[in-house]
Amino acid sequence: MKRIVEPSLKQIIQRPFLNDQKVEKEVAKIIKRVRKEKDIALFYYNQKLDNNQNENLVVSKEQLKEQAALVDESLKKAIEIAASNIEKFHKEQVIKHPKVKIGEGITLWREDRPIENVGIYVPGGSAPLFSSLLMLAIPAKIAGCKKIVVTTPSINGEALNPALCYSALLCEVDEIYQVGGAQAIGALAYGTETIPSVDKIFGPGNRYVTEAKSQVSRVCAIDMPAGPSEVMVVIDKNSNYAFAAADLLSQAEHGPDSQIALVVYCSDVILAHQIIDEVENHLKEQLKTLPRKEIATKVIDNGRAFVALDEKKLLEIIDNWAAEHLILQCDNYSEIAKKVNNAASLFLGPYSCESAGDYASGTNHTLPTNFWARSHSGISLQSFLKRLSFQEIAKEGLETLSETIVTLAGAEGLEAHSRAVKIRMEGK
Repeated sequence: MKRIVEPSLKQIIQRPFLNDQKVEKEVAKIIKRVRKEKDIALFYYNQKLDNNQNENLVVSKEQLKEQAALVDESLKKAIEIAASNIEKFHKEQVIKHPKVKIGEGITLWREDRPIENVGIYVPGGSAPLFSSLLMLAIPAKIAGCKKIVVTTPSINGEALNPALCYSALLCEVDEIYQVGGAQAIGALAYGTETIPSVDKIFGPGNRYVTEAKSQVSRVCAIDMPAGPSEVMVVIDKNSNYAFAAADLLSQAEHGPDSQIALVVYCSDVILAHQIIDEVENHLKEQLKTLPRKEIATKVIDNGRAFVALDEKKLLEIIDNWAAEHLILQCDNYSEIAKKVNNAASLFLGPYSCESAGDYASGTNHTLPTNFWARSHSGISLQSFLKRLSFQEIAKEGLETLSETIVTLAGAEGLEAHSRAVKIRMEGK
């Protein structure tokens, strides 16, 4: 990791990126072909990108049941516990909207309605993320979405991951298709002969998936820009450095484009470097037995270790990096957390590991990345809902507003707006 003491704003926001223009052009080409050739394009990219020769995109209920039967009881139980916790957390997010009486005869209110057709993208390359299916399908069901369509890649034409199939059955998804990458996003947005278009697309993915979601957002709503995973871990002299190393590696193993940052909150520069040394020693030791060592090593090499000498610099680093996952392992984490503005999901204290949020504590792990936590929230129940506004105005209510409306409409030069009020007031 590159060490930076008291980093400038420019140093904080620097992150290693892939060639965005190259990705943008490749994704545009894929989506254009999917729009034109539909299923034929999906078969082409399945073969070219995933070595999937299957001639059927649909995963039947029978296939799901066959694969789900392969899941051992301990994993079934773990999935069910995670699902239960996710359901509990998201059910509590139901909002009751009060009616607001603006004046005599004027009542305003809002009501939630489900987004009818939603598409869920589940990454399925080197790590099939069935946990993402739980995180998205469960709140979609609670919201009352009428149709839940899932797409996920089948690598080498193999049957889908058994745990993913078990999760799909548990969540009662309506349809599931074997297609991944940017082509899956294009299919969900524009529809093909087999895959229906949806009203909103959800789900994390690599840079190609994230770029595809951005491009189709002109015609189909998306949840957020949720690309390669990232974590920032804040520690001080009293932190557990083995815990910090483990949290950094938990994100580093996702993929070579994952982003990690360590922040040492310490007023003594020499001690801060010693702390980083300790963390790096633990990283080396833990990497020895990590199955995805090669991927994680690349990410660690591209990572950075910031040193914040005071709280002001610490908060500057945190808010400008705007982490997807922010882990506060420092002594005064509760006080620091109150002052954090830009972070998608916070993990407070030494035992709040990021893995808990990824799998089983109940919070949603579909979160904004790449600085988008400055303006976007993670997935919640509200992500699957629309809010309709209502107003009920009696004659006496319109009378109290009539002069105001007519004056404002006149100032904008919109006479018909004025007349809509006047004609009512004249009783015609």
